[in-house]
Parts: sequence; structure tokens; C-alpha cells
Amino acid sequence: MLYLVPTPIGNLEDITMRALRVLREADLILAEDTRTSGLLLKHFDIHRPMLSYHKFNEHQTVAAIVQRLQAGETIAVVSDAGTPAISDPGFLVAREAIRAGIEVSCLPGPTAFVPALVASGLPADKFCFEGFLPQKKGRQTRLTEIAAETRTLIIYESPHRLPRLLEELSRTMGDDRQAAVCRELSKVHEDIRRGTLAELAAHYAETEPRGEIVVVVAGREETPEERRERKRNINNK
Repeated sequence: MLYLVPTPIGNLEDITMRALRVLREADLILAEDTRTSGLLLKHFDIHRPMLSYHKFNEHQTVAAIVQRLQAGETIAVVSDAGTPAISDPGFLVAREAIRAGIEVSCLPGPTAFVPALVASGLPADKFCFEGFLPQKKGRQTRLTEIAAETRTLIIYESPHRLPRLLEELSRTMGDDRQAAVCRELSKVHEDIRRGTLAELAAHYAETEPRGEIVVVVAGREETPEERRERKRNINNK
């Protein structure tokens, strides 16, 4: 059995009782960073073997992990924070385990983009999760593509790259597009700043951002013709 186990993105109280049970019962815990996960396990008095499993070694280690699963072991995957496979390692081992006929289960639990989306005040009925945008090749193409998206957009970004991202989004999507920058969610210094892309870009050009960041951006407004076409398609179904 392979479990994908979400871990708190900040407040340790967000971990579930089921996650704690699975971690206590696992034969092996695959951790993105064994030092970070080791602190979490120590806090909850969990003592299980850990193996480093991250984006730099997952392709080299996945075959051996599947072999251990086939031999009958129960393995849990955790990332440093949040849900494995959401902009973190986890997808590859889940895919290969499924291909090998291993049962795979993902526990419900913390992930940064859900509270960011809901707290942003932007429409949450339809959204598009982009994760981290390309840093070099294909970045401008992707920015142009998502500028046309009518669903609410969710983007992950690091603090030192946030000012650049907001400036690019403002230039590509328009200064007046509504957005929210959500920092340090569930932590002591949680901060959600809402406004137009131009306002947010100006603020973070002067104020150094810190912490884990989720950017939520309103989708492009549909044109009257697009709205009529969508309604026609709904009526024809």
C-alpha cells in the first residue's frame, strides 16, 4: 500500500488524526527533506524509518520503492509541507505504483492553494491551478496563454521572484485585473493582500515579501458573445 500523506503548511494542528496513524504504521516514510519531516515526526513522537525522496533522486529510486511495495511494505510519502504531487514530489511514485498494481491512497489534508483561493474573495467555482510558471523557456508564452483564461488562476511563487511575477502579470493581463497575494498561510504572520495587479506590483516593488506565497488572479471577463455561446452550449446539452 502506498499512501500520499499531506502535512501542515504551517500550523501543526492542521495535521489529521488519520495522517498521524498512517505515519505511525508505515514501514517506510519517503520524505522530501528528512530534516524537515524529522522535526514533524519528533513533534508527534513518531519513530519510523525515513528515506530521502525528492525531485533530484525520484527517477533513480522509484524502481526500488515499487519493489518494496510489491514485497508487501506499506510506504507513506510526505513533502516538506502540503500534499505530495502538488508542486512537490509524489506523482512519479504514485504512477509507477499504480502501473505495478499497488493500491494507492491519497489522504485529504492541507494544501496551500485551497485556503488561498477561498480567502482571496475571487470566484472559486471554477479555477485553474498553474503551480510555478516556467522561469525561462516558455514563460512569456505561458503568461500570454493564461491571460486569456476566464477561470480564477492560482500561481505559486518564491518571495524574491514575486515582484517580477506581479509586474509581468500586470503588463500581460492589464493593471486593473483583481488579485490577491497570500503569504504564510496558517502561520503566525499570515497575510493576505488584495487589490489590482498594478497595486500589488507597486506594493511589493517597495516591500520585500517573505515566506511561502500563493498568488490568486481573477480570470478574464467573458465577452458578451462568449457568454451567449456558453449559454447556448448549456441549453443544447
